[in-house]
Amino acid sequence: MEKVWLKRYPPGVPAEINADHYSSLVDIFEQSIATYADRIAYINMGKSITYRELDQHSQAFAAYLQNLGLKKGDAVAIMMPNLLQYPVALLGVLRAGCTVVNVNPLYTPRELQHQLNDSQAKAILIVENFAHTLADVRANVKLDHIILTKMGDMLGLLKGSIVNFVVKNIKKMIPAYQLPGAICYKQLMKDAQGLVYRKPEVVGEDLAFLQYTGGTTGVSKGAMLTHRNMVANLEQVAGCIGPILSPGKEFIVTALPLYHIFALTANCLTFMKYGGTNLLITNPRDMPNFVKELAKYPFTAITGVNTLFNGLLNCPGFAELDFSRLKLSLGGGMAVQKPVAERWQKVTKTRLVEGYGLTECAPLVTVSPFDLDGFNGSIGLPAPSTHIKLIDDNGVEVAAGESGEMLVQGPQVMRGYLNRPDETDKVLKDGWLYTGDIARMDEQGFFYIVDRKKDMILVSGFNVYPNEIEEVVAMNDKVLEVAAVGVPNEATGEAVKIFVVKKDQSLTDQELIAHCKERLTGYKVPKLVEFRTELPKTNVGKILRRELKG
Repeated sequence: MEKVWLKRYPPGVPAEINADHYSSLVDIFEQSIATYADRIAYINMGKSITYRELDQHSQAFAAYLQNLGLKKGDAVAIMMPNLLQYPVALLGVLRAGCTVVNVNPLYTPRELQHQLNDSQAKAILIVENFAHTLADVRANVKLDHIILTKMGDMLGLLKGSIVNFVVKNIKKMIPAYQLPGAICYKQLMKDAQGLVYRKPEVVGEDLAFLQYTGGTTGVSKGAMLTHRNMVANLEQVAGCIGPILSPGKEFIVTALPLYHIFALTANCLTFMKYGGTNLLITNPRDMPNFVKELAKYPFTAITGVNTLFNGLLNCPGFAELDFSRLKLSLGGGMAVQKPVAERWQKVTKTRLVEGYGLTECAPLVTVSPFDLDGFNGSIGLPAPSTHIKLIDDNGVEVAAGESGEMLVQGPQVMRGYLNRPDETDKVLKDGWLYTGDIARMDEQGFFYIVDRKKDMILVSGFNVYPNEIEEVVAMNDKVLEVAAVGVPNEATGEAVKIFVVKKDQSLTDQELIAHCKERLTGYKVPKLVEFRTELPKTNVGKILRRELKG
C-alpha cells in the first residue's frame, strides 16, 4: 500500500523518525531534568513536585532497589492509581535498569497472581488500599520484596496524614490484610538518602515494560516493549503533535490511569519529554470533584476515552470552565462517537481528535492531524515511520476504500509476548503485526476502523459492525451510553441487540427502534433493546461488549 497519507501530513510533520535518537527512556528523562528542573512536573490532590524533586525521589528509589539486590532486567510491578508515587517509582525502576510491570489495582487475586508469576516480578510497589488482594495470593507468588505505600504518602505531613486517616477510618477503603516483612514507602525514601545510585548502561533493546493485554479474551499476555519501542513511539508522537506543543509550557490533564499504555505514553512520557505539567486525577469517576479540580488550573491538553468525555459533558459546571488555553483533546482506547465529538467542540471550542493504538505498538499507530477542521470519524493518518496495509481473509491486499484486516509495521511494534511464542506467532508474521481490527482507507490516507474482527455481527450473511449501530443510537439526545452486540437468532443467524443507559427516563424501546429505522438499513436495525443503569467497562472506561453477550 502506497503511503498516500504522507501528502496529507500537516507542515512540520516528518515522514520518518529516528528510533535511535535516544538510547533509552532514561536519557529522555535526564535531558528533561537538566532543561526543566524548576518547572512543576506533577500535581496530585493539590500537592506539586518539580522535575528536580522528581529526579531526586526517583534516583533514591532506584538506589534502594539496587541496594535490595535487584539487577538490570529484573521485573518490578507497580500497582496503584494516579498518585505522585507512580512517576517516582516508574522512573526509579527504569533508572535502576529494571523492567516495569504495570498492574491494574482493581485486579482480582487470580489476575494478580497470574501477572506476577508470568512476569517473574522480583518486587512490587502497591498502594495499601489493594494490599488485601496481594495478601490473598502471597503464598502463591515468588516476590522477594513488597513495598507498601499509603495514598497520602507524598502529600506532605499535614495533608498526607489527613488523607491517610480519612481513607482508612472514614471511608473504610483499606480492607484488612497481612503482609509480614513489607517495606514502608516513606521509610524506604528516608533510608535511600544515604545510598549511592549506580547508573546502569541501558540500551535500546533492553526491556522497558511488560505491558499486559488481552485479559478480556483469555489469559493476559505480557507485551515486551523495549526502550527502543518506547523511544520510537515518543518520537512518533512528537512528529504528529510536536508542531503545536510549546516545550516547558504545556499542562496536561491525566485522568486515565498511568498504568494503561495510552496515558503512560500520551500523558506521562510525552509531556515529561516536553517539560509539561501532569495533573494527576486519582478518581475520575467522581466527576463533580474532577470538574472542581479542572477549574483550578489553566490546562492546555487532555486525553480520554469516549465515556470520559461524555461524562464530563454531562457534568454540571464543566461547560462553564475556562477552555481558552486548551489546544489538544485526544481520544483513544475506543471509538469516539460523532455526537460526543461535536458536542465537545461546541462546548470547548477545540476539536476532539481521535487516535488509534495498541498495547503491542507502545501504543500509537495513527492519529488525526492537528489541522483537521473537525471530527471526520476517522482514526487519522499513520504516524511517521509507520506502514499499514489492509488484507482480506485470503491475505490479499485490498483496494483503497475496501475493508480489510489492518496490519502494522514500524519501530514501535513490540518484540513479542513474554514466554508465549505461539501467541506471538499468531500476531507477528513476516514483519507485520496483525491487529485483528477491520479498517478501510480513503483516497487521502485517512483510516477508519470498521470494527474488531471478533465483534462483527453476521445478520443473514451481511456484516454488521457494532460501532455504526452505537453511533446512530448515540445520536438520540435521550441516550447516555450504548453498546451493540450480536445475539443468536433462528431466522437470521444473529440479530442486533443494544444495551442502553438512559439520559432521559422517558425514552422507550419503540422510540429507539424507530430512530434507528430512519438511519439504518433494515438488517442493521436492532431487534432487541435492553435498558441498564450502567454498562460494564474496563479500568479505562472502555465498554465491554463481550460481558454483555453473556
